[in-house]
Amino acid sequence: MRLFGIETEYGITRDDVSETDPVVESMELVRAHLAASFERRWDYAGEDPHEDARGFRVSGLQQDKEEDEFAKVDAHRPFSFHDMKSDLVLPNGARFYNDHTHPEYSTPECRTIRDLLAQDRAGERILLRAAQRRNHTLGGLHVRLYKNNTDFHGHSYGCHDNYLVSRAVPFPALVAGLVPFLVSRQVIAGAGKVGTEAQESGYVPGRYQLSQRADFMEAELGVDTMHNRPILNTRDEPHADRRKYRRLHLIIGDANMCEYATALKVGTTRLVLDLIERGAMPHIELDQPVAAVKQLSRDPDLKAVVRLQNGRRLSALELQESYCEAAHRELAGSDDESEWLLAEWGETLHLLAQDRLQLIGKLDWITKQWLLETFMREERIGWDDPWLASLDLEYHNVSPAQGLYFGLEAEGKTWRMTTDEEVEEAIRNGPSDTRGGLRGLCVQRFSDQIQSMQWEQVRFSGRFRSRTLDMADLFDPQEVRRCMDVFQQAHSPADALAAWSTRKEAQT
Repeated sequence: MRLFGIETEYGITRDDVSETDPVVESMELVRAHLAASFERRWDYAGEDPHEDARGFRVSGLQQDKEEDEFAKVDAHRPFSFHDMKSDLVLPNGARFYNDHTHPEYSTPECRTIRDLLAQDRAGERILLRAAQRRNHTLGGLHVRLYKNNTDFHGHSYGCHDNYLVSRAVPFPALVAGLVPFLVSRQVIAGAGKVGTEAQESGYVPGRYQLSQRADFMEAELGVDTMHNRPILNTRDEPHADRRKYRRLHLIIGDANMCEYATALKVGTTRLVLDLIERGAMPHIELDQPVAAVKQLSRDPDLKAVVRLQNGRRLSALELQESYCEAAHRELAGSDDESEWLLAEWGETLHLLAQDRLQLIGKLDWITKQWLLETFMREERIGWDDPWLASLDLEYHNVSPAQGLYFGLEAEGKTWRMTTDEEVEEAIRNGPSDTRGGLRGLCVQRFSDQIQSMQWEQVRFSGRFRSRTLDMADLFDPQEVRRCMDVFQQAHSPADALAAWSTRKEAQT
């Protein structure tokens, strides 16, 4: 089974000030969680966003210039770099920090869709509780959080899905197999949006579309994430043994409220990666992928067709059906989760064509469209009414008392795979079969003895011989559980590392 995870940048605002400083507010929100977590310095040494999966290192990124501008402004703030980042590694192995203008929650690595959904929902509650602490300090319900991708002022922030991929798979094969799939994936994974938007022109009220991120896609391939955003991001930061693995870092996806949409977004992408590794993906080449993303998003009737390089024209549903059929032929019977995904993928595409109202509470763009159209009929307004942008935003409010999605969930009108008990457990612990759970266990047991952390290693303080837990190649679930048993039983990091080293030497 493949490992995957989701990084979500949340929108943040305050209603008691005339102008919100998102840097300070994001920092304060993360630090409001300190009462229930542990702050450790994140080790950025292993991160290099300039490495490109196409085999070269770029000399500079467009976002570097923006970071330089941020640095000039931040120099006047009474905070250090680490104060502003406020990096937290949580007891569940997740990372929670200030990504400069947005609080970001990165799930621990997951091996199953059910675990991923629980960890993603855990992130919603962790941020909500941090906001509640912050609001208690402020003396009112002033801080608001949104799990979405746009501020309706021309700015977009991301929800990135990540996958562990064998480096033996040539990167051109990933490009060929993924681009048409990602362009059309929005029919099942789009969060829905009123109007259109661009950084240059700002927000324009108008017709409904499938995706919040589609307006901001500007290139087919690229290593940037904040400017000239690509359909397929080429950043080569494996957070693992570089000789064996790469990390597929996708920035095109929307932040989903519906568990079903998240499950299909990540699950179908996993299936397509399995197809690519087997050389069994459908042969489809889009003529203009970037234009196609916007064209398909802006047609909620799903009638639009996009041109292929061979001259054929296919709709988003037809593109998805090509991948779904190939997955059925090649992957049927692989495992229980794949079987469930194949069945739900096919049924969802059928319902999108025949009876999409059955997908209310399952797919975000369908659910939000239904809510907005109901409101429009009652108020006798059209799609160009600015009122709708506010309702669009409130669909994503993470407060159960204010969020429109959570209102539907409370009424039992949404589909759930997780239970509240599983989400609470995911707040406390990471998956027991991935290094994410092991990272969280280190925080639980030895938080005061951790010097620094990154995704693939934990470095402990002290003077013992080997101070680093190396997880760059620790992906076998049985090995993960064995390592967790060692760290659970040890009295100190030194004892744990010594015992684990002895065990590995005995195995070799």
